[in-house]
Amino acid sequence: MFSTLDLDIRPGSGIGMFELGSSLWSVISTLRTLQHLFPQVEVKFDLENASTTPVILHLRPYFDLLFSAYHQRLHTICLRKPRDPHPQIALRYKDSIICHGEEPLVKIKISRTFGPTYPGDELRYPGVWFSFDDDSISEGLKGSSSHAIADNRSKEVKRIIVTQKDAQDVGRDPLDEVNLCPVMYGDISRAIVKVNNGVVLHFYGPSGLSTSSLHVRLGETTAQDLNIDLGTPSRIYYKDDERMAIHSPNPQLEDESQSTDYFYNYFSHGIDFLISGQTHLVRKIILHSNVPGSPLFQQYKRCPWELEGKPEDDEDDSPPRMRFTDKFEAISHFLSPRDPPPSMVHDRTEYEDNITLPSATSRLYGYDGVILEVNEASQVVAVMLF
Repeated sequence: MFSTLDLDIRPGSGIGMFELGSSLWSVISTLRTLQHLFPQVEVKFDLENASTTPVILHLRPYFDLLFSAYHQRLHTICLRKPRDPHPQIALRYKDSIICHGEEPLVKIKISRTFGPTYPGDELRYPGVWFSFDDDSISEGLKGSSSHAIADNRSKEVKRIIVTQKDAQDVGRDPLDEVNLCPVMYGDISRAIVKVNNGVVLHFYGPSGLSTSSLHVRLGETTAQDLNIDLGTPSRIYYKDDERMAIHSPNPQLEDESQSTDYFYNYFSHGIDFLISGQTHLVRKIILHSNVPGSPLFQQYKRCPWELEGKPEDDEDDSPPRMRFTDKFEAISHFLSPRDPPPSMVHDRTEYEDNITLPSATSRLYGYDGVILEVNEASQVVAVMLF
C-alpha cells in the first residue's frame, strides 16, 4: 500500500492515471492492476437500458468516473474528499503542489494557482472546476447559479471536476459523447456489418472519425491479413466446444471441418474472428456490445456495430442501418419482417459456481448469415456473422 497517492490535475485532459476519452474497458482493465489503491470499485448503470445510458464507476473513497452512453468513453472525472487519509493525496498542478495530506485545499490557494475566473458558486476554469459542497456527481454536473459567492478565502474544496474544454465556456452535458482526442486514435469508431459478406471497420485518427477503414470478408480475409492490418491478436484460442455441431445438417462433416479451427480474440477492439484450421480464412465474425450486467461485460471493449440493410438502388449511398443501441424487436424486424425465429437459451454462467449476474441468461436468434445474442432486457449483446 502506497503511503501517498500522487495525482496531477490536467484541465480538459485528466487527473492522475485517468485520461478523458479513455474507454470503459481500458479503465477497468487498469483498475484491476491497482487493487492496492482502489480495493472497492462499484459499477452503476441502468439495467433495463444498459447499452444506451451512461455508466459511472465509483472508486472509494475518492473518484466518480462518468462514461458516455454510446461509445463508453470517460467523459467526466470527479475527485472528492481530497483530505481523506486512506491513502493520503498529493495534488499537483504543473510544477506546484496545491494540496498534500490532511492540509485543506482552500479557495485562496486555488485562486493564487489558477488565477481569476467568473463569479459563481464554484471556481470554474476551462476544463476544471472546484466545488465547495459534497453533492454527488450527477448533481454537480447540472451547473450552478450565476450569483456571486461570499468572499470566504478559507472555504474548503470538497470536489474537483475535470471535463473536456468547451469552446463556448459552458458546462458539458453529461449525456454528450466525448470529443475526439489522442487517446482514442486507433480505436474502432464504427463497424459496418454487411450480411453474408463481412464487416467494414472504421478507425479514429488525428483528422477525423474515419481516417482509415478495413474490410474483413468472410471466406476471403486470411489470418495473415488480420495480423498485418489489426496486429497480433490479444489471444489465439483453439476451438474445443463442438456442441453446436449437433444443429448442423451434417454434424459429422461439421465436426471434421471444425476440429482444427481457432479464434483470433481482439479484446481491445471487441471482436472475435473464427479462422478455418484448414484454409486459414475467416469463417465467422463476432462483434461484442459490452453491455453492463451481461456475462461478457468487460471481457471485450464495446464494438460500435451497425447492421447495414440492402440499398434501394445502385445509387443509394446511405442504405438503412440498425445499431447496437436498438432493441432486439426492431433489429429482428429489420432482418426479417416475419415473427422472430425460434430461439435457443444460452447461459454463460452455467458452469460458474461463484458468479451471480442480474442477466445471466441470453437467447440466440438465427437469421440468414446472422446470429443475435439477446439478453432479458431485449438488448443485443453480440452479433455473429457467418
